[in-house]
Amino acid sequence: MTATDSRMAPAEAPRARRLSPVVRRLLRSQQFGLVGVITVLLIALSVLAGSHVDQATGATVNNFLNSHTLIQTATDASFIAIMAVGATIVIISGGIDLSVGAVYALAGVTMGLTLRAVGPGGGVGTVLLALVVCVAVGTAAGALNGAMVVGLRVHSFIITLGTMLILRGIAFVASKADSIVLPDALTRFAKSSLGLGAALYPVPTLWMLVVAVLGAVYLQKTVMGRHVFALGGNAEASRFSGLRLGRIQIGVYVLAGLTAGLAAFLGSGFYGSVSCGDATGYELYVIASAVVGGARLSGGRGSAINAMLGAVLIVLIRQSIRTLHLDQNYEWIIIGCAIVIAVVLDQASARFAARRLAQGEE
Repeated sequence: MTATDSRMAPAEAPRARRLSPVVRRLLRSQQFGLVGVITVLLIALSVLAGSHVDQATGATVNNFLNSHTLIQTATDASFIAIMAVGATIVIISGGIDLSVGAVYALAGVTMGLTLRAVGPGGGVGTVLLALVVCVAVGTAAGALNGAMVVGLRVHSFIITLGTMLILRGIAFVASKADSIVLPDALTRFAKSSLGLGAALYPVPTLWMLVVAVLGAVYLQKTVMGRHVFALGGNAEASRFSGLRLGRIQIGVYVLAGLTAGLAAFLGSGFYGSVSCGDATGYELYVIASAVVGGARLSGGRGSAINAMLGAVLIVLIRQSIRTLHLDQNYEWIIIGCAIVIAVVLDQASARFAARRLAQGEE
């Protein structure tokens, strides 16, 4: 080592020590991994999708990497992501909610029937009434789930499986299996371009971002959020520490129902109609988004932002199948594999962390 090297080494060593923990923390964060996977998938789709010539402008447009496809993909993800935030809170508490799709359908049908009964109208009043009805129905359904889980002392899987069938059945009977057309005011609200141009509808995406941020703040910055993590991490220790576990459990299902109602308001308004079959199968996408986002099914771990990124990744997988003109029957296979891989990686990571902790204690 030269004299110059010996003089530089002490100055560079503290800098390396300052930066390396930050880099290590960044590389270990699940957001970094999810964003990395999403970025790779975006690049692959952009390369493989091909391009076409816009007849109006004569410009060459990538079949995937264009404003219309990207915003439509984000819109498709937004309804799932909003519900995934609420479902993730339930999973963190150690529960599961299989009824979110049925809550979505019942909230939408109730809103449609209410607006039909009120009669023709428009403007802000109609939009606010639709929002209140959807959120109220979603919250009531969530409270019912929570009360049954706590009061009957039956596992949430069974309770929400039952309410999934019950609530969708109520929506079927109430709507008589008809599709209900919604007032134009709702569609204008959900499909507002906000100055971006024709056929660009960013409103659902903005709501998705707001819900994800609010969910993150609730989980990370509030006492109630810390109680949810405590309940999922160790229910017995939480009980002995004086936490009111029943109230916490009911609260997380209320939040899941609320987000499902909000998703129903946005989704129904965006598509302009409601029916009892809306959101069929969304339970798979919502739970997959939470699990791919790193939520631990045994409870105690999860993130609202990760749930949103998980929903974006799931929808990108769906979009890639369409963009590349693959058989859409493979969609379920791919998403199922994604769930299994995410759970396996999560368990492997937990075992690795436990091994390192044990070695450190030794």
